[in-house]
Amino acid sequence: MPVVRISMWRGRTREQKEKLAEAITRALVEIAGTEAEQVHIIFEDVEKSNWAIAGRLCG
Repeated sequence: MPVVRISMWRGRTREQKEKLAEAITRALVEIAGTEAEQVHIIFEDVEKSNWAIAGRLCG
């Protein structure tokens, strides 16, 4: 059972997340040989103020 966790800055629409979920699921089915019903995808929306790159907060 593949579990995919995606952390990204808050602001993506439901439609964007649905398209990502479909594409990621399709790739796991085609490449990893799993079944779509076994793919779990967790989206984590993070505020920029809670994300740092190279030691500096982004927001």
